[in-house]
Amino acid sequence: MRRPSLVSLVESYLKMRRALGVDVRIVDSQLRKFLRYAHAMGHKGPLTLDLAVRWASASTSASGVGPARRLEVLRPFAHYCQSFDAHTEVPPAHLLGPAHRRLAPFIYSEEQVEELLLAAARLAPVGGLRPLTIQTVLGLLASTGLRPTEALRLTRDDVDLDANVLTIRKTKFRKSRLVPIHSTVASVLLRYAQKRDQIVGNTSEPVFFVLADGKPLSAKKLETAFHRIAHALPWMRPPIHRPARLYDLRHTFACRRLLRWYSEGTDVQNALPALSTYLGHVKVTSTYWYLTGTTELMALAGGRFEQFAGHGQGGLT
Repeated sequence: MRRPSLVSLVESYLKMRRALGVDVRIVDSQLRKFLRYAHAMGHKGPLTLDLAVRWASASTSASGVGPARRLEVLRPFAHYCQSFDAHTEVPPAHLLGPAHRRLAPFIYSEEQVEELLLAAARLAPVGGLRPLTIQTVLGLLASTGLRPTEALRLTRDDVDLDANVLTIRKTKFRKSRLVPIHSTVASVLLRYAQKRDQIVGNTSEPVFFVLADGKPLSAKKLETAFHRIAHALPWMRPPIHRPARLYDLRHTFACRRLLRWYSEGTDVQNALPALSTYLGHVKVTSTYWYLTGTTELMALAGGRFEQFAGHGQGGLT
């Protein structure tokens, strides 16, 4: 039987994954880079461990986990290839170390979120649409835990201020979901929309968050503004142990929700799937990534354990 080429295997593998509803954009890009590398090396025959490691090690990622992530992409593809060619070599798991590194998140206090929003309002031009847009986006991220890209992609039709619901359309994992918002959040969004329409007037731009020129607020411009705010707030500047990041607002939301549930006596284990759905996660284990043992959470956990231990035979000795 004729041995299938790596090119044909990549194509059939991607086709199969797409048919299963998997978002293969990153995998597609990485596997095509792998094919170009194999071609440049003059490689013939099945996928080998040597070829996989050499390509993975050629990563120029500044994160330090680039080689491991490349290998992580190749492993399931190698398993697929092995079904058609027994000579395929599958790279062992974690051969080049962990593929993901969790940076310790900065968990904002309520006071720090307020300071962040006040600093956003002082951005130039003071009183203009830019600071209001950035302030409103940051407030939305803090109050809903949305991914920054999800907030920036919201269209006017996605923001239902009568029902107090946001529609998040096919973002990560190609999932869409409805995100209920508190009435106070809806009120802020309504005031923003009114001010926005006063400044930009009638526009064909469907995006909800725009700048004074009527164009959408981009992720790059949001990050630039966030770094300017960080420079203005002493507690956000180095040499603090954990520099605050924009994405940490999502971590903060998850931790604050957990803290409130514990304070209200909610069964957190039963409630976690709801939080996972709200955040747009496929698996509840993905939500654990955003949970951090803050001082408040650890104090509650310690108190609960003390109650549990006290119900035993004489408690702990």
